[in-house]
Amino acid sequence: MQGLPSFCPRPRDLRRGAVLTFAFATAVTAAAAMGCWDGAGAAGAPGSGLTTAAAPPGGARPGPGGAAPGTADREAVARAAAEAVAEGKSGKKAAQEVVSRSGDRWGVVYDRGEFQALADDLEGRWTGVGLWPERRADGAIRIARVQPGGPASRAGIAAGDRLVAVDDRPVTGLKTAEVVALLRGEAGTTVALRTAREGAETSRTVHREQLRAEPVTVRTLPGGVTVIKVAAFTRGSGTRVRDAVRAAPPGGGVMLDLRGNPGGLVTEAVAAASAFLDGGLVATYDVRGEERALYADRGGDTARPLVALVDAGTMSAAELVAGALQDRGRAVAVGTRTFGKGSVQMPTQLPDGSVAELTVGTYRTPGGRSLDGTGITPDLPARDRAEERARTVLGGLGVGP
Repeated sequence: MQGLPSFCPRPRDLRRGAVLTFAFATAVTAAAAMGCWDGAGAAGAPGSGLTTAAAPPGGARPGPGGAAPGTADREAVARAAAEAVAEGKSGKKAAQEVVSRSGDRWGVVYDRGEFQALADDLEGRWTGVGLWPERRADGAIRIARVQPGGPASRAGIAAGDRLVAVDDRPVTGLKTAEVVALLRGEAGTTVALRTAREGAETSRTVHREQLRAEPVTVRTLPGGVTVIKVAAFTRGSGTRVRDAVRAAPPGGGVMLDLRGNPGGLVTEAVAAASAFLDGGLVATYDVRGEERALYADRGGDTARPLVALVDAGTMSAAELVAGALQDRGRAVAVGTRTFGKGSVQMPTQLPDGSVAELTVGTYRTPGGRSLDGTGITPDLPARDRAEERARTVLGGLGVGP
């Protein structure tokens, strides 16, 4: 990708270039629920898995200011922010108003602190209380996941609870990133959380802590089946997947569990797919009409039987992996239809230091499928007992007792 700017968020020096992202959705959370390019792999660098293709004839072209249909005009966003700052007003708020009016469903504006928090997420570390919020269609904030042993877990907060207020500020209607920002803070400080469960509200005060997430966990089932659970594609997760595949029992099958995976660094997703492929296409994507491609590294395990477990929480970069393995005939997808986040966002730094993430294009699987709004349909639907169904599939491929 000659000429493409730096791939990874560098909140302290955004002038180094823009970042392409795959998962700045309403479900973007403290679990690194954003898909973004890893700055460690520069364009065209060996092993980066990133290449550039010419724009297809007759391909979609951006409108004025680089805006595509249904997206915000980045020049209009920057202009609104600059005018607001000149008048002593909030540049972030002015920019968000333009984005909201544009119809860009994934567009969002972050202040410096929020963007730094998201960058920390991609490193697999953050300071907070160990819960992952998500915004529902009605604006309610639901707790999607709680980190075992974290401050929220020790306080009795559980997945499925509704988050009502943070430090007495109601959170219903806020964007997920705004809720995450309220939960963040210095380690050792306290935050008051009001939650609801089955109609009963409870207030608790918890201490923020420096937390780390383990993005990849591995366990072995009877019969030599290895389950590789990838919670998010944070830095280093692709290498951990490859190491887990290499360490799996000879001849044993693998379940690549992508359920609930909200996305992450796209280079890590490509590295994870590479563990099961010997080169070849992983995905194509376009940025304002210019088509580009992502390729797997060579040398992956192409013989080991493989099942990819997916569900409605499989998003963005995780869908990229599942779609590539499915289209390449490398894995049988088992579970439920995935989320359907297949658009690409690019950030623009605003005059007050905030960052506007605006949609600039979409990506497609090796078979040419756009997953945006549709998701991946599993080869074998399984809402309940998906892992059991996956073992049956592997058994049919000669793996297991």
